Amino acid sequence: MDKLLQKMFLIAALALPVCSVYAEKIGISTLETQSLIQSRDDVLFVDVRDPVEIMFIGFTDAVDVNIPYLMVDRSNWDESKQRFFLYRNPNFVKDIQAALAKKGLDENATIITMCRSGSERGLPSAEFLQQNGFKNARYVVHGFQGDRIKEGKEAGFRTKNGWQNDGLPWGSKPNTDKIYRVDN
Repeated sequence: MDKLLQKMFLIAALALPVCSVYAEKIGISTLETQSLIQSRDDVLFVDVRDPVEIMFIGFTDAVDVNIPYLMVDRSNWDESKQRFFLYRNPNFVKDIQAALAKKGLDENATIITMCRSGSERGLPSAEFLQQNGFKNARYVVHGFQGDRIKEGKEAGFRTKNGWQNDGLPWGSKPNTDKIYRVDN
């Protein structure tokens, strides 16, 4: 039994660097993102947050479009996470394809997704796009709002990194031409 556990730990330990390297490979910093979208026309920059979250946290007009990767199901409460359940937007791929077409791009274009912190929707949305034929999908590593401070007066606040904290352009109101809506 000990040898089996040793093998399992070895496999897990070997897999961690691979996962980390993979995430770094498709991850891109906020500053690199800003540079790419300013210098190239073949990039689709997508905010993948739920529009309601954008209303409360802020928005950057630097994105081409807001297409949520995970949607909030306001009819079902997740007791363990103390929030509403989230589900993947069933039109995500179709909406990405439409946004690419609107810019005259195809599935070979660079697509950069951004969520609040980069972890729950940023990386998963880029991976999902890659699995669905968009080989150049990437994500903003620390997202729009960045990581939480762990200690001190600002403990719990997201003031460490991310689009807002890196001094990049943003505002408190979403652009109505870019925000995801179901009424049009």
